[in-house]
Amino acid sequence: MEKNLKEEVGNRFKECRLQLGMSQREVAAAIGVAQPVYQRFEKGVFECTYLQLVSLCKLFDVSADYILGLSEY
Repeated sequence: MEKNLKEEVGNRFKECRLQLGMSQREVAAAIGVAQPVYQRFEKGVFECTYLQLVSLCKLFDVSADYILGLSEY
């Protein structure tokens, strides 16, 4: 995955998390990863797995297309 796309995905994760008023620790626990791992997702340093992406989309109630920057919603 390109660095710019990783950063865009990370920014969308952060935006969704903040809209829900959740901490990184809460999101990490909800998807079954450690907080430092989730933090790296938001920073665009670490790529999440397909299953983690699905879990995050469900948690944030958004489409994978939105997270990947393919749609506005």
